[in-house]
Amino acid sequence: MNEVFDMHEKLTGALRDRNLAWDFLKEFAAYWGRPLRPGDGYAAEELAAAEQRLGTTLPTALREAYLLLGRRTDLTSNHDTLLGPDALYVHDGALVYRAENQGAAFWGMLLTDLGQDDPATVMRPDLADKSQERWEPWEPSLSSACVSMVMSELVVRYDGFTDHAEPDDEHLDLAALFQELPGVTPELRWFGGPDVLLREMDGAFLDVRARTEEALDAVREAITADWLNG
Repeated sequence: MNEVFDMHEKLTGALRDRNLAWDFLKEFAAYWGRPLRPGDGYAAEELAAAEQRLGTTLPTALREAYLLLGRRTDLTSNHDTLLGPDALYVHDGALVYRAENQGAAFWGMLLTDLGQDDPATVMRPDLADKSQERWEPWEPSLSSACVSMVMSELVVRYDGFTDHAEPDDEHLDLAALFQELPGVTPELRWFGGPDVLLREMDGAFLDVRARTEEALDAVREAITADWLNG
């Protein structure tokens, strides 16, 4: 694996083109951990069984994602969960494929969009007042949603060089310290630096993943905060 991985350039293409998204995920997995290999995805027969059970054809992008990395829980299910083909289900007009770890939200695709190769995703919060629940527009395509999913699951992995904090400076300009990366998911901003990946949630909380202890320490030194693992 080439040690030079231009996150900004690769991510820009991945968010625009489905095939480039899969290429990005292959390089991303290899750069940040273990390369994707045969057997990391589900078998075509398992996807066919899901389609028969559901009575619908899965979108091309969902099939390709499952075939590529569906069984790699380190990339898909450290915090939230990518449902396996046998766990896909329909709820209120959408095919649900991912769940928040405490059931606080769910992600899916509208049934009316399943005929598209790479449909947009929707999100539904789990509310006490069920009458207020609605499917809300989320990512513009499933392939871009998979990119965001894998990046998010990386920065919350419990093993390796990872840390989390709410910066002391509420006016901290992360873009002045790190390169801002293209984003796709609402409420998330991404930044990159030498051997580090940062995710800012809701304009405040930070998750950081590094390839080395030295790179992680550099982030801690640059951002004053009560680091969880520091």
